[in-house]
Amino acid sequence: MVVSKPVVLVTGASGGVGRGIALACGQSGWTVWIAARRQEEGEGVAREVTEAGGRGCFVPCDVSVAESVESAVATVVEAENRLDGAVHNATSALSPRPVRLGEVPVSDLRDHVAVSVRGTWLLARETLPHLLEAQGALLLLTSEAGFEGKAKLSPYAGVKAAQRGIGRALAREWGPKGVRVNCLAPLAASPAMESAFELDPEMADRVLGRNPLGRLGDPALEIGAAARFLLSRDASYVTGHTLMVDGGSCSVT
Repeated sequence: MVVSKPVVLVTGASGGVGRGIALACGQSGWTVWIAARRQEEGEGVAREVTEAGGRGCFVPCDVSVAESVESAVATVVEAENRLDGAVHNATSALSPRPVRLGEVPVSDLRDHVAVSVRGTWLLARETLPHLLEAQGALLLLTSEAGFEGKAKLSPYAGVKAAQRGIGRALAREWGPKGVRVNCLAPLAASPAMESAFELDPEMADRVLGRNPLGRLGDPALEIGAAARFLLSRDASYVTGHTLMVDGGSCSVT
């Protein structure tokens, strides 16, 4: 019997960790839909996925807008007649910006919540019927900040902790129906991390100084490979889990 390769949708995959996840899945011959706001960059990643051995496609998506998420998922399912996995990787553009709690504008907090928390809820709601049919998996990209907190990154830490809570709840709710839900907390070389280091020059020493491996992870070879595992049938007995792919940096799990 010929088993068809999975079809997955990855939000925020026009660069950084999302791009790495898309490429890792493409390297295994999967069909990967790049769901992002930046069309030119997203289409470029889709081409890279195809060049890597998979099939890459782009679909415009703003995860904070219900109609946009609905349209993106409908487009994928109409084209593929299936959806085996969904990855919520998109984060607020404000994520790497250090700011003390008392100086956080309400508008910034709203943006974090809209992208990470509302986006998680919208993507979960829209993909569930198709994940049920495929007995597939939902993967949420969280952060070690959601475990242990980060000074001057309280909005980011808060929404990442919320994603993990939602993920664990959905794992219990959806598990009896055959759908797995996991989280992945990466520490990766990415434009967002580079920006964070630039905005807070001492951050690089703090981050790498406590990292046993002494480096950031590769978005495709290391972070992407771990995400691909959690989406695959190889992880068919793994749900409600947060996989730390951070070089041993976070002491709290």
